[in-house]
Amino acid sequence: MKKLSLLLALATFSAFISPDPAVRTVRDDKTLLITQLEQTRDNLLKEVQGLSDAQLEYKPAPDRWSVIECVEHITLIEKSIMDGEQQLVQQPANPEMRKDIKITDEQIIKGVEDRSHKFKAPENAIPKHSYSSNAEAIKNFTDSRNKLLEYVTNTNDDLRAHITDKTPLGTIDAYQLLLLDAAHTNRHTQQLQEVKADAGFPK
Repeated sequence: MKKLSLLLALATFSAFISPDPAVRTVRDDKTLLITQLEQTRDNLLKEVQGLSDAQLEYKPAPDRWSVIECVEHITLIEKSIMDGEQQLVQQPANPEMRKDIKITDEQIIKGVEDRSHKFKAPENAIPKHSYSSNAEAIKNFTDSRNKLLEYVTNTNDDLRAHITDKTPLGTIDAYQLLLLDAAHTNRHTQQLQEVKADAGFPK
């Protein structure tokens, strides 16, 4: 009985002790990233749900993308980011480069999502209608995002310890690279919302 009381006392006392900061940070990081990836996936799928082919393919102007082209672009960029992230985490960890990171997670999210600044998509990310149907294009995005979420949820890779300076944003870590992907999805979800709000959008 004394032993049980001692164990209960230790358990109660432990509840008031903060977990190891490193463990807490990893858990919190994963929670934020998973939330961003899930929310941006769900928001995009909600925007395209129930749209006809005419609505998905409507272009407000010849030089503007349709809803389905936005979806294809998001998927192409995600594949590129996932490939880059996997290459990065397979290299030796280089946490000594953390001092070179000048951009915060919040700045990445806000900066990428801000559509007041326009950028030309790289050639390999321009939609080319490389799918057999609009439904397939949407499925490709869903499958890609679910695969990424599975990786983030289950990986033991230390995403904060693998850092690269070969990005348009300067030096960032592998975690921020995936956070950028979620923000990029939201950026172009806003774009397809603008298409849907166009006066000529099919009813």
